[in-house]
Amino acid sequence: MLNNNNAINLVVVLGPTASGKTKLGVAIARLIGGEIISADSRQVFRSMDIGTGKDIVDYGDLPYHLIDIRDPSEEFSVFHFQRECLQAMADIQARNRVPVLVGGTGLYLESILNGYQLVEVPENQALRTELAGLPLESLCSRLVQAASSTHNTTDMLDRERLIRAIEIAEHAQRNKPEPLPEIRPLIFGIRWQRTTLRKRITDRLKERLAAGMVDEVKKLHDAGIPWERLDYFGLEYRFVARHLRGELNRNDLFQKLNSAIHDFAKRQDNWFRRMERNGTVINWLDGEGDPIAQALAILEQSPLDPHPC
Repeated sequence: MLNNNNAINLVVVLGPTASGKTKLGVAIARLIGGEIISADSRQVFRSMDIGTGKDIVDYGDLPYHLIDIRDPSEEFSVFHFQRECLQAMADIQARNRVPVLVGGTGLYLESILNGYQLVEVPENQALRTELAGLPLESLCSRLVQAASSTHNTTDMLDRERLIRAIEIAEHAQRNKPEPLPEIRPLIFGIRWQRTTLRKRITDRLKERLAAGMVDEVKKLHDAGIPWERLDYFGLEYRFVARHLRGELNRNDLFQKLNSAIHDFAKRQDNWFRRMERNGTVINWLDGEGDPIAQALAILEQSPLDPHPC
């Protein structure tokens, strides 16, 4: 854990897709002697470059973490992200540098900022056999007893999810997670006028298609990634996979994917607003102004603590 004072030990840059997070994060990291940690649920996967907008060229010689660390066939959950993010933070701080967490995956960001207590839970076949014969009502009662304040009400409506929720809750009772390090963040968000952001999203999609995004998805499938897995990755990979299967022509691919990305950006913005309502302080920067200068002015008033304990 870092020194017990009020100095900032994590800088965060968040915002919706196409808002310019990477450019801002890189600029901040260079100014403060930092290293980038990606908080993007898809950039962790290798060979998924154009569709995820990795923009590796923007990093130059700046060190970055949690990009290209898994094959597309491998699983990567919020548990894995939190564990590897905290390790990356510790490594960066051990070099007397500042971790700069950059991304738009709200759940990943909150797992760090809110200190989610997560444990890796394997399937418990003996427990599943025991629960298999119980009625739904009994399963609901058992979940409430194990995790009365943490379960999701949607788990109560589906037997399979209910059993998995019990499995997780009872495992957590027996295996308490290690205490997490203290996080003292300075959080920046980039905000644009809606019409401007929509244009940025559309322009970027055109650039990605021109850069070979369809070929990227085809190569993934040819390398053995099934259509169902590509669909799981969502957005670009889902719609391009439908195009490659002959379900969408090129024009429909662009129109439907463009609309889906706009909707996704709205959901991201709603997530960040909910974070604020729940107490997260976000310093919003005007994307149409000079967000780097705005961030620097705030950073100058914010003592940083890159030192490990």
